[in-house]
Formats: sequence, structure tokens, C-alpha cells
Amino acid sequence: MNTSSSNAPSASSKSRVMTFPLIAGKVAMGFRPFFRTAPIIAMTALLVSCASPPLPPSLTSSPSLPPAGTEAALPGRRAGDAGPLPAARLQARSRWVAVRWAELPGFEDDALFEAWNAWIKSCERPGPVFAPLCNEVRRLSIASGEEQRAWMLDRLQPYRVETLQGAAEGLLTSYYEPVLKASRQPGAGYGVPLYRAPALLGSRKPWFSRQEIDTSAEARAALAGREIAWVADPIDALVLHIQGSGRLNISEPDGLQRTVRLAFAGSNDQPYRSVNQWLLEQGVSKINPWPDATKAWALQNPQRLQQLLWSNPRYIFFREEALSDFDARFGPRGAQGVALTPGRSIAVDPGSIPYGTPVWLASRGGAANLQKLVLAQDTGSAIVGGVRADYFAGTGMEAGQMASRVNQPLRLWVLWPK
Repeated sequence: MNTSSSNAPSASSKSRVMTFPLIAGKVAMGFRPFFRTAPIIAMTALLVSCASPPLPPSLTSSPSLPPAGTEAALPGRRAGDAGPLPAARLQARSRWVAVRWAELPGFEDDALFEAWNAWIKSCERPGPVFAPLCNEVRRLSIASGEEQRAWMLDRLQPYRVETLQGAAEGLLTSYYEPVLKASRQPGAGYGVPLYRAPALLGSRKPWFSRQEIDTSAEARAALAGREIAWVADPIDALVLHIQGSGRLNISEPDGLQRTVRLAFAGSNDQPYRSVNQWLLEQGVSKINPWPDATKAWALQNPQRLQQLLWSNPRYIFFREEALSDFDARFGPRGAQGVALTPGRSIAVDPGSIPYGTPVWLASRGGAANLQKLVLAQDTGSAIVGGVRADYFAGTGMEAGQMASRVNQPLRLWVLWPK
């Protein structure tokens, strides 16, 4: 979940700050239990869910995308890709234009079984449009890619997502789940607290800014005793706030080590401001890679560290969650209320694409070349607009490095039941 994606993004109802600090966030919601199906089907679904798809390779290919309406992606139309097309569908922030499956670049090549994991997750909390398809989705978890493709052609209609002004190209950013070392008690280098939400958070809107939380006696009194843990680096804490959730490798008072997840539990309702943008305004030319370049600047300018941190008034509060071995294979819960799947979950503007919708994503850039099936399962405060998505890269340093580089052109097609 990402609250304000640095490059972009949320996982769930957290304040999902974005992945990179240039665009921001996600917002989190509640969760519900998984549907129970026949034992064999359920077990198969779980096995499929356990696969963690590889991150896409970095490329140096041209960032340009094929023009909208291009149908050269498939060698020829399939038998099911015929007949009259339905009328366009209007959403609050986008317009969907019905197209042939042949317009979807790479449709014949994607390893669909990797996406089926995320689709089964969405069926834990399906909306009314997709709920009738969930039994079939679960059964198809053991099907071949060709059988899955044939089912999609039979049951779904692709629509190209455009802005209300008719633009078919937008922006893709990425976010991830950071992993930080932490201590249950302050001291020994661990001096930056991570807080649970204050008891009276909703009584004041917006709540105290980041600077006021650090300096106001009233704010500090409201947070006294609400500390979950302490981390060593204030910029690492800021990264966690920006992403909106993460994992902590915690040293307990008895010396034991354990890993927990911090989920988004609320924000101070202050606006998100990009730290990178603030650095650019200060005349700093090297702001990437994030956050390493920012840490290097802070080491060279220790007297301005607080000024840098306070440039982003938004502040995130967390909830600690136990992390089982099974849960650790997935990301945090997104705004749909289901666990995110690395490489197959995206954050969207729900005014453009409803949660739980399967989406065909195409994006080329220096960071990644993506043509694949993904599920709309999250949102973020910076994820706004008809053709806008934040790509969940996964957990840990490698995912963070990938996420920090993604800022590239995007095209989307929603796959809607016929």
C-alpha cells in the first residue's frame, strides 16, 4: 500500500504514500475472509497464489507505445474476436471504448497463470459485476494458458481506457513494501518513532502537520505511549510513510527478533508534498536514486534535515499485524481489502476503474517493458486520472530499486464481463 507514491503510490487503506516521492499515495480499506470452494479447487488456488512472479527486466527500449487502435499485436483475429462491438462506457473520470482483443499488445505471450493468483485474491472481495465469474476463475487456476485465454475471449470484453478528453496514454509509476530494522525500545541508535493512530485523530481535521508533531507539546502529548517501534534513520521512516505500509525486523526487549507488518491506520489529512520536488527547488541536481541520493544530501547538510522532512506535512499512522509464513508471500492489503500480488496488482483511480477489475497494462520505458494482465486492487492519493496506475513491485530492496525507476508512458484496457 502506498500513501503517496514517490514516483508515485498505497497498499490498501493506508495513506499509501507513493513509491517515489514525486507523485503520491494510497488509501486503505477493510478486509473480508476468503470464499470457500471445493477442497481440491481451494488447495489449487492456494498453490497458485504462492507463486511470486519475477520482476520485469530493465530495458533500454524506446518508451514510445503503439498508437491506440493498433491491431498488429496478434498474428490474426481469433474466432471469438468478432461481431459488433458494444457502445462506449462512461465512468466518473474516464471513458471506455470497446476494442478487439487484437489491440491488446502481448496478449498471446503473457504467463496468465501468474495473474490468476491476483484474480483469485480479488475474488475474496468481489464487486457485484465480477462475483458471478469467481467460481469459474477459481476452476481455471489449473487450466492451461490457452484455456484461460479462450475463456477470457468468451466471457470478457476489452475496453480501451481514455481520459474524458479522449487521451489514451497516461502515466505509470510504481510502489513497494519496504523492510526496515527496528527496535521495540528507543536507544542504541534507534530514535525515530513509528506511531499508532492517536485516540482523538478524527476530532481535528486536518490533524497536526509533520512539523507540529515534532514540535508541538499538544501533538506530542497525544502520541505519548502510542509508539509501535523505533527505527534508526528518519529518511527510512519517511519512506515507510510514503509507501503507507511495510515490514519491520524488530529487536524485542528480551533479545528475540521477529518480523511484523505495519499496515496503514490513518493519516493527519495534511497534503502530500514531494521531498524530491523540494530538493529540486533548493537547487539540488541529483535526487535519484531515491532514497539514497536524499540520504547522501542529508549527510552533507545535517543542519537542514528537519527542513527537508518538514517539507512534506503529511504523516502516516500504522497498525501492527502478525506476519505468518503464508502472509509473507504476499504484499500488504490494498484498498480492495485483499493482499497485493507482486507484479500483478496495480493501484488505480477508482473513479476510472473499479476495484477488482482485471486490466491489460502496456508500458515501455527505461525501467521496464510491461505487457501483462494485472488486477486493480489499490489506490493512492496521487493516483488520480483516467489513465493512471501505480504498479506494485513487491517487497524489499530489489523491489524498491525497481519501483523508484518507473515513471513512464502507460496504456490500459479494462476487461469487463459481456
